[in-house]
Amino acid sequence: MKTPFVTLEQLQEIVKQYPTPFHLYDERGIRENARALRQAFAWNPGFREHFAVKATPNPQILKLLREEGCGVDCSSLTELMMSERCGFAGEEIMFSSNDTPAEEFALAAKLGATINLDDITHIDFLRDTIGTIPKKISCRYNPGGTFTLGESKEGFQVMDNPGDAKYGMTRPQMTEAFRRLRELGAEQFGIHAFLASNTISNEYYPALASILFQVAAELKEETGCHITFINLSGGVGVPYHPDQPANDIAVIGDGVRRAYEEILVPAGMGDVAIHTELGRFMLAPYGHLITRVLHEKHIHKEYIGVDACAANLMRPAIYGAYHHITVMGKEGAPCDHKYDITGSLCENCDKFAVDRMLPEIQIGDLLVIHDTGAHGHAMGYQYNGRLRSAEVLLCEDGSTRLIRRAETPEDYFATAIWD
Repeated sequence: MKTPFVTLEQLQEIVKQYPTPFHLYDERGIRENARALRQAFAWNPGFREHFAVKATPNPQILKLLREEGCGVDCSSLTELMMSERCGFAGEEIMFSSNDTPAEEFALAAKLGATINLDDITHIDFLRDTIGTIPKKISCRYNPGGTFTLGESKEGFQVMDNPGDAKYGMTRPQMTEAFRRLRELGAEQFGIHAFLASNTISNEYYPALASILFQVAAELKEETGCHITFINLSGGVGVPYHPDQPANDIAVIGDGVRRAYEEILVPAGMGDVAIHTELGRFMLAPYGHLITRVLHEKHIHKEYIGVDACAANLMRPAIYGAYHHITVMGKEGAPCDHKYDITGSLCENCDKFAVDRMLPEIQIGDLLVIHDTGAHGHAMGYQYNGRLRSAEVLLCEDGSTRLIRRAETPEDYFATAIWD
């Protein structure tokens, strides 16, 4: 059973100030999770989490994470700009992008960000863009094939499998890239890879680490390059379904440590820093989409219409993703009614739940849609003229703070040319 981080009584007061729908974030949960991650990797003196800005690009959330010692992972010009305005600088910023415009490399270099090259052809493109190669540089690795985890019956895959993913360099290209970068003046090297998405397994990160640590040891031997950090990227998931077990970040950190001691230390690479860039794990469980029931419809199925729609949370519409729903005030009631929970877009996929068993719902009920803290508001859009909602922070002391206002029709019309 998933329990909201806010009570009905709290929510009834909050909605008096902020009209539904809105995204609500739990400051206490975010801070405690960031601290647990740091503790899990405290064995590595150079450890740094680079929070994936794309997951939750809100300045107040980014500042909060910076207070907890996190850096940022950026993949676009505006993410770099936002990070700079939030106080991030230099090696606090990791810039990992693909099909990258020149102006984005230029800004990343200006900010002193660590640039992670997605393709071998980007070496000359970067040099031509900024006039040099940075002393510290990273390359993204794609091993190809299909990634499967241990003895699991279901292999965890990304973009179907790494061999179909558009990201990264092949193994021979990694060697060639390191040699070329060294010729052009690079002195410190990093390796990055992303093989699986939202894994509910304590084994994934240690397995990925073992792969990257082995590649790093080989590259050091082949090229003589000084590899100073390895970025394990994302992929550590969260349990969207209430019956799924949560990952144990302490166990994950210890598994990575064992791989580090088995592979890197004997290779004379015990000074390598471990980096992560977790978006979903850091934020998803600490965000709720708060919405109110507007209508009920009884035709071939039973429908409950709410004031949120896929413009506020598009994961169910585009992925068929499961997000747990709590009917506030009815947490202990039997789930004996089958509903589709729908929004107002002129698209039949605009549903937060299909054939979901829930307590009986009445018009006016408040619903909490769970695990929207990452890839929730961030993926919002304005289709059908629906506007992006507000974001509200539930502070540690129980007060609330508006951290993004809701869009207005004036925002929607602002970029139109009327004459």
